[in-house]
Amino acid sequence: MKKPRMKPYNEEQTKKEQVEEMFDNIAPNYDKLNHIMSFNLDRMWRRRVMRIVRRSKAKKIMDVATGTGDLAITLAKRIERTQILGIDLSEEMLAVARQKIQKQGLEERIIVEKGDAESLDMVESGTIDAVTVAVGVRNFENLERGLSEIYRTLREGGKLVVLELSVPRNRLIRWFYAQYSHRILPSIGAMISKDKRAYIYLPESIDEFPSPERFSEILQSVGFQRVKRRSQSFGVAHIYEAVK
Repeated sequence: MKKPRMKPYNEEQTKKEQVEEMFDNIAPNYDKLNHIMSFNLDRMWRRRVMRIVRRSKAKKIMDVATGTGDLAITLAKRIERTQILGIDLSEEMLAVARQKIQKQGLEERIIVEKGDAESLDMVESGTIDAVTVAVGVRNFENLERGLSEIYRTLREGGKLVVLELSVPRNRLIRWFYAQYSHRILPSIGAMISKDKRAYIYLPESIDEFPSPERFSEILQSVGFQRVKRRSQSFGVAHIYEAVK
């Protein structure tokens, strides 16, 4: 019997509806918590994603699950003459993103819209040079459908770059990771965001997500080629590259 997909609040709503609600709830404190709880490693990982995209010479970039816009802003600041479309389910996260984009003076380079990765109707097929997804694919309700939609929007030869958290393979590091993510992180999250369940869900969603090997296979199954993956920070995250 197939195990049901785990949801943030374990209610009757769909996973998609609950993910939207969860990120709406934690949006005001998301950036602060993200940096604290990752020990600022998230900044380094985003820079590595940016360098991969920059090497592809992409000019039209779509950042799926853009959240508060950190990656979109990094891409716009470090890659000249790019136009970036950020998509996210959470209007509250996008409200934070818009404030940050305005503060950086990047309103003409970055547009953010509320949207669903599994139904990117606002984007024509074959019009995007590169798509990025940073710590977002594990929140897709239907992973294959979301990846297929991303594939549709990319031009031939276009690049997908995914940054996603993962469970370390090394037994000692995995033990420390488990203690931190399942015991300490929810308490910190509850103290700052007042939504403990959200920070119980986040590490559980990492545990549930396919292994790096399996996720690479899923990318290939929806049509992507030349799939590569690189472990980050002792396996706490992986960066995946794939080409249409």
